[in-house]
Amino acid sequence: MTSMTHRAVHQHLIDAAADLSPPLEAALVRLGPLEFPRRDSQPFPHYLCRAIGGQQISVKAAQSIWNRVEASAAGKPLLDHFVADNTDTLRACGLSGAKTKTIITIADTHREIGLDTDELRALPVPERTARLTAIWGVGQWTADMMNMFYFGEPDIWPDGDVAARKTLERLTSKRRKTVRTAQRFKPYRSWLALYMWAHADAPPDGQAVG
Repeated sequence: MTSMTHRAVHQHLIDAAADLSPPLEAALVRLGPLEFPRRDSQPFPHYLCRAIGGQQISVKAAQSIWNRVEASAAGKPLLDHFVADNTDTLRACGLSGAKTKTIITIADTHREIGLDTDELRALPVPERTARLTAIWGVGQWTADMMNMFYFGEPDIWPDGDVAARKTLERLTSKRRKTVRTAQRFKPYRSWLALYMWAHADAPPDGQAVG
């Protein structure tokens, strides 16, 4: 994710927290150093679809549903299987209506204009985010998770993530906007979020996707 080692990033975060909040500094010292997981072992459209399928449910449930989705394709490429005619089949695997629609829309988008991994990786974060959030059902939170875990962006603060935001508030001040607080930790705000999830023992859905 970065040219700096995870130990150097850890120290950067501690130094940034030192004059901000003793509880935050103590939490960072206790937790680290952490390594940032990467989830880019498969083509991006596949990863995005699976991430959508696993959102807001347990890791075990997500794996079970995705196994059924893969089985329902009967050996056919998954993106070719994700078409409107297969809506009922996908719903029967355990996907909600909204998730099914989103996954089909992702596949349609890839067929029509492309979601090429290398092309997306080359884009600046705001442009990549705009491309992703233009897809029905893909919001800012999902785009943040993709930028962090798939594309390895080191400086994303996912303010829409309740666990990360609330944990940072508890360790600093509820009167201070977390976006403003996170600015102190540039250019490693993604790592700050990782530490907040670790402190809360609440890993984001993006980490659950293998």
